[in-house]
Amino acid sequence: MLPDTQPAYVASWIYVFGVTTLSALAVVILSGFILALKGPQWWHVSGIGHFVNSLHLWSVEIFFFAMVIHLWGKFFMAAWRGGRSLTWVTGVVTFLTSIATAFTGYVSQTNFDSQWISTQAKDGINSTGAGSFFNVLNFGQMLMWHIVLLPLVAVILTGLHVLMVRAKGVVPPFEEKVEAR
Repeated sequence: MLPDTQPAYVASWIYVFGVTTLSALAVVILSGFILALKGPQWWHVSGIGHFVNSLHLWSVEIFFFAMVIHLWGKFFMAAWRGGRSLTWVTGVVTFLTSIATAFTGYVSQTNFDSQWISTQAKDGINSTGAGSFFNVLNFGQMLMWHIVLLPLVAVILTGLHVLMVRAKGVVPPFEEKVEAR
């Protein structure tokens, strides 16, 4: 079902950012798993915990940087061509899920910044009517969304995205238009 070779144009730099996104996601999940094992306060009192927390933060930064460049590159290449529209949609939905995951991670930091952003976000979320389902001031709820639900959705969508890319192949570059004289 899945091809074992890729076309020569995949050696272009724009194709690297999808793999970079996947690699950063692996580091995010591994460092997040370690942080979750030790509890939500561990990274504030332990040198190793602070290192793992920093590794988690910087891998998230690399993840978003690579993902945005990947999305821009695929947008300008019209990656939905050739029956690949569902592949494009899963990538965009994964990006939106990742934003929600980053938000819940930000409000789960247990510091004054996260408290301030939680109180500000509470009013915005309540104004949309979602405040009865989603309480950003509830640390346990935010931590559950951040370490269980949203990452699970993101990993499933990423897996589907990669399988669709492997099944349909990567989108080829646009054909060069040659005008007849």
